Order: sequence, then structure tokens, then C-alpha cells
Amino acid sequence: MTVSRLLPCLLASLLVLSMHAAGASDSPRPTYAWSTDEVYDAAAIPAYAGTHEAVYARIDADLDAHVAHLQRWVRQRSISAQDDGIRDMAGLLADDLRALGFAEVEVVDTPGHPGVLGWYDAGAERTLVVYMMYDVQPIEPNWRIDDPFAGELVEHELGTVLMARGATNQKGPQRAFLNALDAMIATTGTLPVNLYVVAEGEEELGSPNFGDVIAPWRERLRQADGAFFPMNIQTPDGKASLNLGVKGIVYFEMEAKGGEWGGPSKAEVHGSLKALVDSPTLRLVQAIASMTTPDGNTIVIPGYYDAVTAPTAEQQRLVNALARDADDAAMQRAFAVSRWIGGMEGREAIVRNLFDPTFNVDGLWSGYTGEGVKTILPHMATAKVDSRLPPGLEPDDAYRMIRSHLDANGFNEIEIRPMSGYPAASTSVEAPLVQALLGVFNKYGVQTRVSPWLAGSAPFYQFTRTLGLPFVFGGLGHGSGAHAPDEYMLIHPAEGVGAAGLADIEKSYVDILHALADGF
Repeated sequence: MTVSRLLPCLLASLLVLSMHAAGASDSPRPTYAWSTDEVYDAAAIPAYAGTHEAVYARIDADLDAHVAHLQRWVRQRSISAQDDGIRDMAGLLADDLRALGFAEVEVVDTPGHPGVLGWYDAGAERTLVVYMMYDVQPIEPNWRIDDPFAGELVEHELGTVLMARGATNQKGPQRAFLNALDAMIATTGTLPVNLYVVAEGEEELGSPNFGDVIAPWRERLRQADGAFFPMNIQTPDGKASLNLGVKGIVYFEMEAKGGEWGGPSKAEVHGSLKALVDSPTLRLVQAIASMTTPDGNTIVIPGYYDAVTAPTAEQQRLVNALARDADDAAMQRAFAVSRWIGGMEGREAIVRNLFDPTFNVDGLWSGYTGEGVKTILPHMATAKVDSRLPPGLEPDDAYRMIRSHLDANGFNEIEIRPMSGYPAASTSVEAPLVQALLGVFNKYGVQTRVSPWLAGSAPFYQFTRTLGLPFVFGGLGHGSGAHAPDEYMLIHPAEGVGAAGLADIEKSYVDILHALADGF
């Protein structure tokens, strides 16, 4: 090769290398300055010192009846995706609230499945909103029991469990909470706090109409002191993970169709025509690829990271505690992945998981996917995409930036169909509601990991933003298999199992309500 030919090649190589170097140094992902090495110590919160022996004794005496209430709930089908038993379950919940003495109970019609509102006036100084979801996921075919709606008690390596759809997600812990109310009212005649119950039947669908559920009582609910979601959060060894919020989300479809821009507009055509005809499938793939770096791990949509709120000093202390106890290898084994991106671990991985927005392809389809060979050029391609949004990044802004990026890069023909979207929610660990819950956990000797929020999403902004309330979700108890076969909730732990059984779960809810009454 002559020098005259070699020089352009060298210059091109240098240009490529410089572009890679610039990309590494100009990453849009922010680097957060860490201002403290202090570690939040949940165990330092004073343990709740109250005791309510008469109520505890009533729970013990009525435990068989309380188990039967859980079984009654899970036996009522309520698959929201299939509209299977939904209205019957709403009626069952409403009837149970009336039986407990809730003076006002309404079944609220929405454009989708109904909600339920209830009000118990204890004449107390403090008022708590209790969130419930009464819908469940569809059934998978490979359960170890014949009927996931039979509400069977099954012997398990952890002890006696209630194995059923909805056992732990979320009918079991919610009915356990109502059992605790029943024992308190039967023993003392009232409750230590006033209660609103706000229940929906579309949580498993993304809560598209939850705003309509709370709308009739919105102004009343805003006068409450906090909101609580009863939930099993213990692992079998008795440890608990308390998350103080959730990321937001946008979930949408991206679609490329043939049309004026090119590509077949009515139906697939022969694959040999690719020499002459644009491919909607390839356009969609390229549009998706344009939104991240080539490895798929950094979003390059302009401005996407800019609005994310940097970790506060309080959140840094929580993250430091999480990092101190982190076991990345165990989590990787649980998810059957060999490593985190780039070999991250410890605090770096936690910060990335909590404070980074994501861009994820949930599904992608186009053309022929059957057996054998069929050479076609499809006229349409579709993808389902989600992006998790940390506090600060709003859904409307995310959609706007995605659309602007596509248009700026020549993908004007790509259609975006929003399917769901809501912002993040978070509550301070210093909120009296959270402190009261941690105090009860400490009474029961529970080692608790506290996270600023969960990397997953739920529409809890309706409490923190719409109603302006501190919101916490958690409680003693263990279950597993949500959205999967053999879902269960632990009822009677075997010897050596650290997680609470039903009796202690209900007693802890008694303590939580009293702690909230005393500590708001």
C-alpha cells in the first residue's frame, strides 16, 4: 500500500478513535457527588413500647376464623385482565367493610373496573388512608395444586402456607389487616385512628382509572395524616426491605408502517423487493437503536438525564446503608445473570438502579415468525417499550423528548402510542409515619433495609402528589410467587423460620395503628 493510500486510512482510524473517546467523556449520564459516608441506622429508631394484650389474645382465640377470612378472599376470583369475578370481589370487600362498622362505604364506578371507598370514624385525632388492590393476575398452567382459587393450606418447607392466587399479592396481607381491625373493635369497641379505605380493581392493569376511584372523596382524603399499604415484606429469615417510594414509568408502543415515506403500505410483499422497497421493520429497529449507545446501556435522547433529582443527603445515608449490606452475587444468582452492566457492584450499582432512567424493549414483532421459510418484506413492525422515571423526570417530558429525538433523527414516520404513564413517588424516612413503622419492626426484632424507593413502578403518586400525603407500603409477613405459579403466604412458620406468621402479622398491625396514633 502506498503512503498516499495509507494516510486517508490512518486519518479515518484516528477520527473513529476520537469519536469513541469523546463519547466516553461526554456521556449524558450524570455523576453524582457524594457528600456523606454516614449510614442510616434503622435499628436506632426506638422500638414501639406499647402492648395490647387483650387484643393480642383475641387474635389468638380467633385465628382459625381469621385464616378462613383469608381463604374466603382468595376463593373469590378477581382477574382484572379477564374481567373475571371483579365486581363480585368489589362487593365482597364492600360488605366486609360494612360488617366491621365502616359507616360510609361506596362502590365507585369508573370507565374500567369499580373501586371501593370506606370511612371508619373513630372520633380519633389522627386519620390514616389505607390503600388496597383487590385484583389478581391470570393463572399459569403449572401449579402444584389443582385449583389456585381453592384457598388450600399446604405444608411447605417454611411451614403451613396459604397457596392461592392473591395469597400474598395482595389479598392475604390486606385481609390480615382487616382481621386486626376486627380484633381491635371487638375488644375495645373502636380504633385508635380514623380510617379511610381506598381500593381499586385495576392495579394489575397499571391503575388506569385510580384517579376516578379517589375523585369522589379527594378533598376529604387530603385531610388525612398519611397513607399505608399493608404488604408482606419479610424474607424467610425475618429480614425486611422497606421501600419509601417507586420510580415513575412511561409505557408505549412504537410502530413503523409503510406509507408515503416508503415501504409497502397495504400488506407484506416478496422479500426480493428489498432492493427497491424500504423496510418498516429495519426503520423501527434503527429508530430504537438511535435512542441508546450501541451497547444499549446509556440513553442518548437529549436532556433525558437532566431533570433527574440528585441524591439528597438523607438518600445518600440510605444508599450507604444498602451498599454496606449489598450482596450483588446473590442478586445475580436470583436473576440468573452473570454480572451487572460493566461489572458494577455495591454503591455504584445501587445508585444506577435507583437514580438512572431506563429505556427497555419489552417486546418486538414483525413479519413471519413461524416454522420454516417465508421470504417477505413486512409492511409493519411494532415494539412495546417502557422507561422507568426517577424523581424529577416527568412522563410528559419523557414523551416529548422521545418524540423530538425521533423527529430530529429523521424518524418522523415512527408512531408513538402512549399506553401508561405516571410520575415517581417518594416519602422521607423522617416522616412520622415511616418512623412509627420502623419502631414497630424494631419491637419485633426485625432487621430492616430502607431504600429511598423501589426501582419498579406503581401509581403511588396519587397519594404523595394528588393527595399530598406521606405514603409507606410494608408490614410483617412473608410470601412469594406473585405473578407466578404456587403463590403463597406463610400462615404458621416452621421452627427456625424468622418471618412472622399470621398471628404476629395481625398483632403488628395493631401496634402500627397505635404507633401511628401516638407518633404522627
